[in-house]
Amino acid sequence: MSSEQEWPPLPPFSTGVRGRCPRCGQGHLFSGFLKLRSHCEVCGLDHSYADPADGPAFFVICFASIPTVILALWIEARFEPPYWVHLVTTLPFLLLTCVPPLRPLKGWLVASQYFYKAEEARFVTATPTQPPVAPPADKVSRST
Repeated sequence: MSSEQEWPPLPPFSTGVRGRCPRCGQGHLFSGFLKLRSHCEVCGLDHSYADPADGPAFFVICFASIPTVILALWIEARFEPPYWVHLVTTLPFLLLTCVPPLRPLKGWLVASQYFYKAEEARFVTATPTQPPVAPPADKVSRST
């Protein structure tokens, strides 16, 4: 495949939100709604480095829950409707604010991992040193 020097750095926001390869900007990042491709079909970039984990879901829940709760409380305080009204108003609002942003957020996080060369932390542990052995208490000479 091509070396890293041949590809200019692309902004992670523009490539990730569009679901494009973070290296070439041409290939597709996803093979399904949220499933990442194993590699780019254009430049061959291996996407095994990418691990956004629960990041997209966390951000979506944090930002979508506030307007949804405000809407539900407003409907409840203003109209005092039966619970089925919340099922046809609040639940669709929640789904519309949660599901569509998942893919662009995941793409942005994956592209950011590539752009900033983020990887899993590797902590180096030093070999344990043994403390010096103290002489037995009965053999310690006392000076008086």
